[in-house]
Order: sequence, then structure tokens, then C-alpha cells
Amino acid sequence: MRQMPQEDQFEEKLDQFRLNLDRIWEEIAKVIVGQEHVIRLLLASVLSRGHCLLVGVPGLAKTLLVNTTGKLMALSFKRIQFTPDLMPSDITGTNIIEENDGGKREFRFIPGPIFAHIVLSDEINRAPPKTQAALLEAMQERQVTVGQQSYNLPNPFFVIATQNPIEQEGTYPLPEAQLDRFMFNVYVDYPSPEEEQTILASTTSGARKEVQPILTGKTILEMQQVVDRIVVSKYVIAYVTQLVRATRPKDPTAPDFVKRLVDWGAGPRAGQYLILGGKALAAMDGRFNVSTSDIRDVAIPVLRHRIGINFQAQAEGMSAVDIVNKLVETVREPDVPKYG
Repeated sequence: MRQMPQEDQFEEKLDQFRLNLDRIWEEIAKVIVGQEHVIRLLLASVLSRGHCLLVGVPGLAKTLLVNTTGKLMALSFKRIQFTPDLMPSDITGTNIIEENDGGKREFRFIPGPIFAHIVLSDEINRAPPKTQAALLEAMQERQVTVGQQSYNLPNPFFVIATQNPIEQEGTYPLPEAQLDRFMFNVYVDYPSPEEEQTILASTTSGARKEVQPILTGKTILEMQQVVDRIVVSKYVIAYVTQLVRATRPKDPTAPDFVKRLVDWGAGPRAGQYLILGGKALAAMDGRFNVSTSDIRDVAIPVLRHRIGINFQAQAEGMSAVDIVNKLVETVREPDVPKYG
């Protein structure tokens, strides 16, 4: 059967999406060695309008990766270095009193660094919760309110944050409400021996490789629209629903180990991000629909910061990641006849 014109157009857009993605990978590979999984998730969050949190010890090129991603896009980019003395107004901006031409004093708003397409919140957990909370409205509503006035942020808008592990000295745990604004919580691990040798050889030779801006704001918005059009079946939605509800210890469908080891589970936003992340991965692979394997691929970065483990879990050496892995193995997919 011949495809409808709309389907033909979408196939062309998906092909262009893949070409743009290949160019992104080529440019990033000039600077970043390895970390393919981290890069893939970072790009997936950007392409599905989500925010991303990169967690890892210092020196793993988290900031370099975000800077490189920013240079790939012909968009405004601001870096905010979070420190213990950083104030909320240092992020959002503030009103100042100035005298106009008529001699009358009035307030004028001076925008802060949050007014950029891409905002790098570097070492976000080095600032106290009051300052971290300055990002809440911006990340959720894409606007900033100062005084009685609200100001829209540019479109597209992404917050990409880096974080040192909580056990590092001089850090503050991110509040649950702040963590929940991040689509993905991505752990950045040490490179492999081969990758580390390549890093050492390339970074000590004195040669510097520069990436070129290859994506405009219009191109990114078009790529996001492609992700929007990826099909999600009722079968996949039912699987996501089962998986998310299984994280809640008071839900009747929760496995026994969740009821025993978890204090609180994920909310509906987790399900939304599982589906959006799955759609991004499907588009990145050139597929027209989301599979349950896509959902499993994003389960850890979506759920790890939305599950609160209790003291019993800590005593048994179980982390939130262990709980998610066990849930992925335990939660069965829905019966096909019901959704076929």
C-alpha cells in the first residue's frame, strides 16, 4: 500500500533528523573520548525538551561535555558556577532603581544568566537549597518571576547541570522537588583503560580541536517535533504505567521488595519522562515507534532520583539503581491480546 503524503514527509524528516544526529556525533567525537551512553542520554533529553543532571566525581569531563554541546548549537549559552555564597538573584536577575529622562525613579529588570537557551549549572550541589530553588520555576514553567512581573525564557531552553556525589566535602543534597525537574539523572563513570590512554595522549600534546556550530534553534525545534511524532502504542503506555506504579510501596501491584525497601516511589512525571525518553531513543535509532526495550533503556536515568530508599535498603547495601534494575527484571509486560 502506498504511503500517505504525510507519512512520506515524516520519513524524510526522520532521515534528516538522523543526518543531523550523525553530524553531532562527529563533532562531539573531536573533543570527547568515549562516554557514548552519557552523550546519547544527554542528546535524548535535549531532543525531548528535558533537563539533564550529570553526576560524577571531579575530572570526568562533565563540564567539557556540556560546553561542547553548547558550542554545537548556534544558541545563547551561559555557565553558572554554583558556590555556597551564590544568591538566587545571581541566577534569575534583579530589579534595580534608576532615574529616567524625566527625573522619575523606576525599577528596571536586569536579566540574570538563566536567560539563555542553554544554561550550564556547574556543580549545582555546591550551592545551598535556597539558591538551587531559583531554578524551579524556570525549569518547569520556562519563565522567571521577579517581584510582580514574570519574564518568558527563550525557546528552546535547557538546563544541564553537573553534580559531585553527595559524599564529597562541601556539597548540599538537592531537594526532591529540584531533582524531579530533571528528566534524566545520568551517572558519569571513569573511562576504560583504552579510552584513558587516548585522553592522556590527546590532551597533553598541545593541540586543540574545536567544534563547529552546526545546529540552529530552528533545526533543534524541528528535531524536537520529529520526536513528538514518534508513535507510542497503548501497549507501551500500559507497560510504563505498570513500571512506575510498581515503584510505590503502598500500591497493591508493588513487589514485596519495594514494600520492604522503599519509602516513596515515582510520580506520574516519571511515566511522562519514560515515554518521552523512549521516543527520543527511537527517533535516534531511525524508528517510527517506541518499544518496551526503549523504556527499559531509560528506566535508570529516569527513576533513580525518584525513588526514596529506606534504612533497611541501606543496611542491605541496596541503592535506588539496584531497585530499578530489579523492577525492570520483575515487572512483566502486559498481555498482548488485550492490546493487540
